[in-house]
Amino acid sequence: MSDRLYYEDSAQLEFDASVVTVTGVEGRPGVVLDRSAFYPTSGGQPFDTGWLGDARVLEVIEDEAGRVVHVLDKPLEAGRNVHGRVDAERRLDHMQQHTGQHILSAALDRLSRARTVGFHLGADVSTVDLDVPLSPEALAAAEAEANRIVWEDRPVAIRTMSEADAATLPLRKEPERTGALRIIEVEGYDLSACGGTHVARTGSIGLIATLSGERLRGGTRVEFVCGGRALRYLRLYRDAVAGCIRSVSVAPADLPAAVARMQAEAKEQGKFIRTLQERLATYEAAAVAATADFLPDGTRLLVRVVPGADAGVLKATASAVCAQPGFRVALFSSSTPRLALVARSKDVKVDASAALRALFAEFGGKGGGRPDLSQGGGLDGPEERLLARAREILSE
Repeated sequence: MSDRLYYEDSAQLEFDASVVTVTGVEGRPGVVLDRSAFYPTSGGQPFDTGWLGDARVLEVIEDEAGRVVHVLDKPLEAGRNVHGRVDAERRLDHMQQHTGQHILSAALDRLSRARTVGFHLGADVSTVDLDVPLSPEALAAAEAEANRIVWEDRPVAIRTMSEADAATLPLRKEPERTGALRIIEVEGYDLSACGGTHVARTGSIGLIATLSGERLRGGTRVEFVCGGRALRYLRLYRDAVAGCIRSVSVAPADLPAAVARMQAEAKEQGKFIRTLQERLATYEAAAVAATADFLPDGTRLLVRVVPGADAGVLKATASAVCAQPGFRVALFSSSTPRLALVARSKDVKVDASAALRALFAEFGGKGGGRPDLSQGGGLDGPEERLLARAREILSE
């Protein structure tokens, strides 16, 4: 078993080791060392990256035998002595997020009895899954409490002990592992069994910022960022807000109301535009109907693409045409995948719903309606073939 240096000192980024085993991982070269400071993916925390000599460490995993396998961009030979260097920026980021999660989870537990049942350290944001629903006010209170612990710069101690000794401690949650346990203690605030990398003092986290809290399977999923990630998100939000307030000329505090007002106005304008389009389609129906072909039974067939039409325009056009006797109509949008509408006049014996289903069978899509008018969307295929097939179906 390799000596895992990060267990004792998460800040150790360089070390010397020997290649014990050469292996492969999904076609990529890999090695097992006699000692390593590289953290493998485990417990919701992703792997470290860095270098072994001049070989780039692309991924670090723990295999079924419990070995730490370093996946490389080039092979190394067994028995070789190598100097390892862990990517410092990535390691610090993971330490900030993981220790920040311990503190945030402890604050949620203390203030709201919200137990953490899942943790994931993502590439951009991290999440904790809680076992109960949580209000925005409760989440804000936990965020403030967690940052109080960060700013008090409390020491974070790491110690290893037996399972029996750990059972005598007030751990925040029951350990998932058995045997010797690694205990992370945020002084006077949290005790947790954890194998991840952590900062030496809470002040190194800098800031814990919650981004969202959404209901999930009867509980709550909380998105958060710590340290350098929190600074990046602050800059992102700052630039986004600054751009918005320049566009709408309001103070930052008035921005949500201004956006809501603009959305409401855009919605009303959209409704008005659609109403005008549908009225225009009704007026143009006579010109459209004049292009229809005559069938042997005396009825008329109208199959065409209507440029720029949405579902409302297609329906308004078809309804106006079919208000006249003797029409069979199939109209399609010019946008793809296409909207489709099939209709007929009251005196014509055609099932519009069956005709539309026949088009779906060949060109995909879904929808439905009545025998006199049916509509849907999602049709895909060459325009010429679609129009020809519609003519065939409605001519039968």
